[in-house]
Amino acid sequence: MAALNIKKGATSHSAYDLRDTHSEVESSHTLAVIVDNEAGVLARVIGLFSGRGYNIDSLTVAEIDHKGHRSRITIVTRGTMAVVDQIKAQLGRIVPVHEVIDLTIEAQPVERELALFKVQGTGEKRVEALRLADIFRANVVDSTLESFVFEVTGTPEKIDAFAELMRPLGLVDVARTGVAALSRGI
Repeated sequence: MAALNIKKGATSHSAYDLRDTHSEVESSHTLAVIVDNEAGVLARVIGLFSGRGYNIDSLTVAEIDHKGHRSRITIVTRGTMAVVDQIKAQLGRIVPVHEVIDLTIEAQPVERELALFKVQGTGEKRVEALRLADIFRANVVDSTLESFVFEVTGTPEKIDAFAELMRPLGLVDVARTGVAALSRGI
């Protein structure tokens, strides 16, 4: 009987998915952490990352349940599957943490970010900045004779692309909120 000719890790939908889930491939993961809304919780969560040398690419925090005093911390981090699994396990051991969800594992999450861009320019650069802002559906939230402040909402990649296009037109300052994310579907 001949051996099956199956390539290792051929597809993630294969019954013969032989890929090592703890391989050395680094990827970005969006984690949703539901915690008690009390003093010091954010410091403990962030301390876990800094104490172990893990980096945080994005961080947002807001209260989601006023009656139950719960907050949602959305963290975007990068690492191998083993590192991300370790982060999730360690987050789950912190006392005021109720739930840790890896939104990236479940499905590609819906991610949005808000950013403000101050662009300084006159003449043709000013006109070009307004034209690009229209393409990106950016709102002008402040305007002077020498500058604009644009508000852009979208994926982190969209925010990055807008910043790159505004740089040669006189980008002066950027403020970003960080990623807010939810899993798709029910």
